[in-house]
Amino acid sequence: MKKIILFTILSLVTIPFPAWTQTEPIETETFEAKIIEIIEEKEIQRENGTQTTQQNILLKGLNGTFEDKELTYYGISDIDVLSMTDNVFKKGDRVLINSSKDTDGNDQFFIMNYVRRGYLYVLALIFSIAIIAVGRKKGIRSLISLTITFFIIAKFIIPQIISGSNPLLTALIGSVAILGLIVYITEGFNKKTHIAILSILISLLITFLLSYVFVNLAKLTGFSSEEASFLASMPQVNIIDFRGLLLAAIMIGTLGVLDDVILGQIEAVNQIKKISPDLSKKKMVKSASEIGRTHLGSMVNTLFLTYAGASLPLLILFSANANTGVNLMNVLDNEFLATEIVRTLTGSIGLILAFPITTYLAVYFLKKDKKYEIQ
Repeated sequence: MKKIILFTILSLVTIPFPAWTQTEPIETETFEAKIIEIIEEKEIQRENGTQTTQQNILLKGLNGTFEDKELTYYGISDIDVLSMTDNVFKKGDRVLINSSKDTDGNDQFFIMNYVRRGYLYVLALIFSIAIIAVGRKKGIRSLISLTITFFIIAKFIIPQIISGSNPLLTALIGSVAILGLIVYITEGFNKKTHIAILSILISLLITFLLSYVFVNLAKLTGFSSEEASFLASMPQVNIIDFRGLLLAAIMIGTLGVLDDVILGQIEAVNQIKKISPDLSKKKMVKSASEIGRTHLGSMVNTLFLTYAGASLPLLILFSANANTGVNLMNVLDNEFLATEIVRTLTGSIGLILAFPITTYLAVYFLKKDKKYEIQ
């Protein structure tokens, strides 16, 4: 859940707009519009054999300067312009329009994308109802914690990084704030949550140290992605330490996984103590470790697939151009892929070590006491 929120926020602040790449500022406006008529439609075939549809469209502005005004998007051209979408629009569709002035001062319009957030709101409502119906009080607490996570990332971490603050220090402060508030709101103020906080901090520290060492050893710059290049070219963004930004991203990404894993493992120990309070600590560690190993494989795979998905287009690109003489060893030397490997393996190591750390802390410090048990 936290990953979805984080991905959404990062997507919103890294969308490239044409005005950022100009030497002189160009007045642009982004607004919503509704398609009221498809004026003309033309199918063309690209050089690679694929087909696409070009359209001239009549629209009506829904907000901004062009509210209630009719405007025309001229999509039919001899030049096939690759857009953010390659869709065939229909009458009634709501879309995002970017307007700017041409050299003669006339308005020109470009369809950027569909307006999708209405459906996302519906899905979020279904998600909220589901988590409250199943989780009840804890579900409500989880929603509160997600709101707090969103607020800290959107209102503290991102603005501070944009203003030029140290990304690593900012992410560290934000992560600790998220960690403390979420765990205590969701699980309450008790010994179980104290152990969870300590376990997460230790595991996060291990992950950070490994990331710091191998990011420097591998000479990763933090500029491997297109998003980083766009950020570097934006005048409103004063990020100087992109390597620190990379380390911050690794730390925040790992935090969400550690939260789930560690709380689950502590609860496993708690349940073992409830059912078999006379069991020796050694046997408790063994039983809890077996539970942890069951989850370990799936959690590591989840973390790996999350990061590996970002490298899929690059791997396909290399495979499609096999005749260039680039082999697997050369692919591994690519900074983008090397960054994902470091991110995946350091996060996985922190996750792996979180299980024994949490198990031992819970077995030896979590007492058999009714007020610490979940009803």
